[in-house]
Amino acid sequence: MPSTFSVFFDDPFWVGVLEVSGPDGVRAARHVFGAEPGNAELLEFVRRGFDRLLERALAAPAVAGGRRPERRAVNPKRLARQAARDLAARPLGGAAEEALARAHEQAGHLNRAAAKRRAAEAARERREQARSRARARHRGR
Repeated sequence: MPSTFSVFFDDPFWVGVLEVSGPDGVRAARHVFGAEPGNAELLEFVRRGFDRLLERALAAPAVAGGRRPERRAVNPKRLARQAARDLAARPLGGAAEEALARAHEQAGHLNRAAAKRRAAEAARERREQARSRARARHRGR
């Protein structure tokens, strides 16, 4: 599976986005660096945290689309111009942005469901405590 890791400034943080292209579409995951990462920090991230980022990207929902395959023989001047255009343009494609948005939305649904469960459990605990206090008050009669 071809993949691309891009680092760019998304005000106010530096962000790295991993795009994984496959037969079913593009999957993406991002990592927020905070301050501008240096070469040493990027190397350390690749050594220690890249596996988790790749797992998150592969677990993300796939979005149809992606980049077209490159031609085999490319004129070096054309390749240099294309590289300059790629550096000047925002590194995320539409499919990668959509994949990140879907993953974010999916995580939001899971977080809301978990929050509802925690709130219901806390309410049940409060009712139990109130009932036990009421029983303790009436026990002496």
